[in-house]
Amino acid sequence: MTVANTFAVVRLLAMTDREKDAEILVLRHQITVLERWLDGVRVRFAGPDRVLLAALLHGLPRGVLRRMRLLVRPDTVLRWHRNLIAGRRAARSRPKCPGRPPTVRLPGCWYPAAGTASGAGGTRAGAVGGCTARCWCPASRRRLQVEVLLACDFLKTVTLTGARMYMLAVIEPHTRRVRVLGATAHPTASWVRQAARNLVMDLQDAGCRARFLIRDRDGKFPESFDAVLADAGIQTVLTGVRMPRMNAVMERWVRTCRRELLDRTFVWNQRHLLHALREFETFYNQHRPHQGIANARPLKPLPSAIIEPNQIAHLNIRRRQRLGGIINEYEHAA
Repeated sequence: MTVANTFAVVRLLAMTDREKDAEILVLRHQITVLERWLDGVRVRFAGPDRVLLAALLHGLPRGVLRRMRLLVRPDTVLRWHRNLIAGRRAARSRPKCPGRPPTVRLPGCWYPAAGTASGAGGTRAGAVGGCTARCWCPASRRRLQVEVLLACDFLKTVTLTGARMYMLAVIEPHTRRVRVLGATAHPTASWVRQAARNLVMDLQDAGCRARFLIRDRDGKFPESFDAVLADAGIQTVLTGVRMPRMNAVMERWVRTCRRELLDRTFVWNQRHLLHALREFETFYNQHRPHQGIANARPLKPLPSAIIEPNQIAHLNIRRRQRLGGIINEYEHAA
């Protein structure tokens, strides 16, 4: 079919405008006769025919397509072109190696076996890659597991000038405490390595006994980032390919930061972004309640409950605004 269309184009080059107009009129009349004989029966186009018509007609305006005599509607031709583009993108994104991706090996201390498969409080599934799958263990053991975990990730935003800014943040899944390590337009290896050093010093000052840090396979993390953490006794654990649920707590914080801050703020430059992130970090750690830790705050305990009827009837609530009212804090007046 490609060869036939090529010869057809060559033949059209030798024809005059009068001959082309006459052929167009003949073809339009033949289409009218064909529609009369079909009497409402739909014409089935093969795949190559659809590709050719979509490639020739998708660039024409919709009004021009409506004036043309076609056996199908103009919207059908445009739909063929959309399906063609979607199929091309799907073919490019199809993995080159078929089959299931390799299993990620996780540290065994994440899901330690509390007994045998048949004993009380033991695992309910076999070991996979050095760790147990769907392991059940007591709540106290699960808390010990979470206390030694950290999670980090990069998130991106765009300033008013169109510059891309990259931010690096770390969260403690046990307490939900967030540390924003910085923001930069160029996350070089030296910048990321220095951010790791700052994180290690902050953890030592806070007395945090983390042993594992979960991160994705982003190319912005150099080998020196893992080396700095390894010197401090923190082992880096990589998530699976396209498995954001393996770092669910961090991904949830990224979504919260976007919805409550970045999507509602016009960022001028790096200085403005750092100021907004510091304010949101303070709000997130000291005021915002978290359902995962019984509506407590990472750095402040729960306030005492009000049980006096007089106090309930005469509540005095004060509001504190951050970042010009984007973030609001409410508390009882002393």
